[in-house]
Amino acid sequence: MPSRRSTLTRRRGPATGTVVAVLVLVLFAAAVGFGVYRAQSDADDAGLPAGADAAGAVVGRADAPVTIDLYLDFQCPACAQYEQATGATLDELVASGRARVVYHPVAYLDRFSSTRYSSRSSAAAGCAADAGVLPRFAELLYAHQPPEGGDGLPDDQLVALGQEAGAGADFAPCVQEARYAGWTRSLTEAASRAGINQTPTVLVDGQEIDRSVEALRTAVG
Repeated sequence: MPSRRSTLTRRRGPATGTVVAVLVLVLFAAAVGFGVYRAQSDADDAGLPAGADAAGAVVGRADAPVTIDLYLDFQCPACAQYEQATGATLDELVASGRARVVYHPVAYLDRFSSTRYSSRSSAAAGCAADAGVLPRFAELLYAHQPPEGGDGLPDDQLVALGQEAGAGADFAPCVQEARYAGWTRSLTEAASRAGINQTPTVLVDGQEIDRSVEALRTAVG
């Protein structure tokens, strides 16, 4: 017959395991919560571009019936190809009021530039959102996309492209002081938490679609 001590020890096991499991869950929740707080804090530190939140910049009418989420990296060649193929269609859908586009310019590819070009161009996109010229600025960035492994476009060229897109006088200091660097970090962390692991990724009303004009038009309807 087992001793009373051994019986008590066995009885403590499940309770102890439950406590440990609860502690693990609490710590996990705290870690997730801190990640959300950190992303929002990064964005708040520098403020948010006009029409943007910590996850993206919205272009189009708030009451548009369809939302297109576009996750992109300005260093990404496949993103440039997608812009060339679908840019006019996206502009048309926004102009007609059929859809709004939420741009998520993430910085996944900094390692392919000696000057963290993904982060710098993403922050500059925030300045373009402020100026109301984000779609045109994105088009110009892709038209002048630098090769992977190099320096990326310098800030003065980003400023010149913004001015070509129609940005005003505040665009240059916004780019030069990296005003939206915190926003860029929040975008990238939010996308990573959402399971977005490649660019471009395109969602229509929350559902991922193929990267083609045909898939875009079919999904929007």
